Amino acid sequence: MGKRVVSFVLPYRALFFSSTPESPTLYSFLQPSIFALTKNKQQPISEASPKAPTCLSTSQLSTLQTTLHKSLLSSNTDEAWKSFKALTTHQAFPPKPLTNSLLSHLSSLGDTLNLKRAFASALFLMEKNPLLLQHDTLHHMLLSMKGANTAAPAFALVRSMLRFRFFVPFHVWGPVLVEISRDCGNLAAFLRLFEENCRVALEERVEFMKPDVGACNASLEGCCCELESVSDAERVVGTMSNLGVRPDESSFGFLGYLYALKGLEEKIRELEVLMGGFGCLNKKGFYCNLIRGYVKSGNLASVEATIVRFLNDEGGKDWGFDVETFCEVIKVYFQKGNVKGLANLIVDAHKIEGSNIVVDRSIGYGIVNACVSIGLSDKAHSILDEMNVQGASVGLGVYIPILKAYCKENRTAEATQLVMEISNSGLQLDVETYDALIEASMCSQDFQSAFSLFRDMREARIPDLKGSYLTIMTGLMEKHRPELMAAFLDEVVEDPRIDVGTHDWNSIIHAFCKAGRLEDARRTFRRMIFLQFEPNDQTYLSMINGYVLAEKYFLVLMLWNEVKRKLSMDGQKGIKFDQNLVDAFLYAMVKGGFFDAVMQVVEKANEMKIFVDKWRYKQAFMQTHKKLRVAKLRKKKFRKMEAIIAFKNWAGLNA
Repeated sequence: MGKRVVSFVLPYRALFFSSTPESPTLYSFLQPSIFALTKNKQQPISEASPKAPTCLSTSQLSTLQTTLHKSLLSSNTDEAWKSFKALTTHQAFPPKPLTNSLLSHLSSLGDTLNLKRAFASALFLMEKNPLLLQHDTLHHMLLSMKGANTAAPAFALVRSMLRFRFFVPFHVWGPVLVEISRDCGNLAAFLRLFEENCRVALEERVEFMKPDVGACNASLEGCCCELESVSDAERVVGTMSNLGVRPDESSFGFLGYLYALKGLEEKIRELEVLMGGFGCLNKKGFYCNLIRGYVKSGNLASVEATIVRFLNDEGGKDWGFDVETFCEVIKVYFQKGNVKGLANLIVDAHKIEGSNIVVDRSIGYGIVNACVSIGLSDKAHSILDEMNVQGASVGLGVYIPILKAYCKENRTAEATQLVMEISNSGLQLDVETYDALIEASMCSQDFQSAFSLFRDMREARIPDLKGSYLTIMTGLMEKHRPELMAAFLDEVVEDPRIDVGTHDWNSIIHAFCKAGRLEDARRTFRRMIFLQFEPNDQTYLSMINGYVLAEKYFLVLMLWNEVKRKLSMDGQKGIKFDQNLVDAFLYAMVKGGFFDAVMQVVEKANEMKIFVDKWRYKQAFMQTHKKLRVAKLRKKKFRKMEAIIAFKNWAGLNA
């Protein structure tokens, strides 16, 4: 195992700290010749012994320290580094605060060169003058290495701390190194440093070097999930016992995974007893890890037995497994082509869970939802088909994920067919599911599926139909399908759960008129009145605008006669006779030449104190009736002549 860790560190170290195979020692760049790494082949290498470094005078020492301090304040990194090299070359060290400020500054920059400088300086100080190093500086350096994604120097730094017996509290480096190990996918590398640290903590009785349970679990995870080594895992457990670190649910979970993977059933039973002894009563994580272990070993019988046993232990209430666990389960079943096995597992689980299980907490839901989550909705349906072939009882939990997948994939026709199957089996969907399916159908313009689903909602006696009703009506209006709106409204109008009002009919009439389908608009208008829905001002406005576009002014006159009758009988009780309606009637009947009716509208507007813009109707008259001669009408159509004269006087056309 030692080779595995070394092979992880050394390549990074070579890349990080040297440029030639004959590079100087790790922190030799503290010497003035650091950047002259490549030897000049044309010059002979002197074999003379290097001169012993001279000591600095008090004045020189003060000058270098002052320069270092000012360089850090001005972020002049190269000048600060130059001053530090000059000091250490002459066996002098800056004061402790200044030394740690330099290391923190270098590591905070995050680039390779300055991280290398900080790293080598820290190792140099550990060997030469460790009392200058502060713990929080080392912690900051490790965090910077993590941010720069340089794992090898981080491991080397901690290894050097232990080698130089520079003992640091575990919390300074342990959690950060665990994160670094996870990021690079090598908890096994952390394991060896963990073991060395724990050895020192026990032998030297250094309490602050004692790891917490989180670090112990990281080591166990490396043993169980990466190395898959029983001996290494049990050695970590022994270390935890010697240090007095109590295991938690995660500790037992990792061991459970390893023992399931190795088929060590007796050890699994021992773990379950120990869990009770340590007060670990929540066994969901433990069972989840057992399943993962059995899945990896391909032991499907043990997977099924573990799920069933867990349900029995929990009284069928709650499985609590995550989606990842179910994904691992279904993948191995599908790899073996064992769809029938998954169907049997769901059936067996459903018998234990009972009918009162919350839909999204059932085993069936978990398995089918896992299929859907990785894009295997057709595989999910094959499980459902297998259950139907067996004549097994299928809970809603099996259907819901498939329905959601069909909605997401806009496979609304298939979703609708599945809803019919659900209803025929005696199960009932909730209103939220129906609403989502209907909305998906309308978005994909699968109107027939939306109608079928709404019909199924009504037959299922779901009390709240308002949301889906509005979704269908709004969707049809946006897609300009008034004929479907009319047919749908006609079908549901007598359902007491749906609050159909005049505004619904108005929407259809408006859409027909806008499309120029006046006969359909008139038919809807008559149907509305037949069903005793009172037309209002919006109804008449839509009809008038439609008739004007088609130049059917006589039909506008018929509408005016109807409105006039209602106003004389009920006042404004049902119709809001306002400026909009007045303008619409006046413009249409001026264009149509019905001046007697025009003056009736004017009279009614005056009576109700409604302002009328005469200019608009003067313009309409001039555009349409410019050649009309009143003299020719005197003998033939006396009443019409009088109405025209009255209009021209009112509009100011006789001036």
